[in-house]
Amino acid sequence: MIVFDKLWKTMREKKISQYALIKTYGFSAGQLDRLRKNGNINTYTLNQLCTILDCQLEDIAEFKK
Repeated sequence: MIVFDKLWKTMREKKISQYALIKTYGFSAGQLDRLRKNGNINTYTLNQLCTILDCQLEDIAEFKK
């Protein structure tokens, strides 16, 4: 299972809020809800997050057995 627990920590460190993702970067509330619930996210969204946060994929997502 892929979890996005690290995303919220990275966002705090980079000082980017969920509000900013919606208002500035065009994320939908539904996308953020799927991230909060560790739901299905496409690679385009992961790429956008890594670009916005200037980080690597392992800084926002983690595979847990």
